[in-house]
Amino acid sequence: QVQLVESGGGLVQPGGSLRLSCVASGIIFSNYYMGWYRQAPGKQRELVASITGDSSTDYADSVKGRFTISRGNAKNTVYLQMNSLKPEDTAVYYCNGRRGLYDIWGQGTQVTVSS
Repeated sequence: QVQLVESGGGLVQPGGSLRLSCVASGIIFSNYYMGWYRQAPGKQRELVASITGDSSTDYADSVKGRFTISRGNAKNTVYLQMNSLKPEDTAVYYCNGRRGLYDIWGQGTQVTVSS
């Protein structure tokens, strides 16, 4: 069964940190371009960070210097380390995997940044 399962979301105070994980199954993970997206209430889903199979990365301007995406191909897992969190980072975070015509999404994990 092809699926992506996210974990690690939660409630954190401004300035705090969280680490999201996304475990893939049913695919040859190392062949997939992986990304983390987020969607806040009333807003469009946006790309936060992405990573290629050989670990080249890219980030949205709003998270550069605060978030780090990484992957462990042996564990079929992609991570998003989020530091210096701000209230505007509050959103549902989704894991995405792409290869050619294949486009796979996780169910999302809620991140809430609030005091």
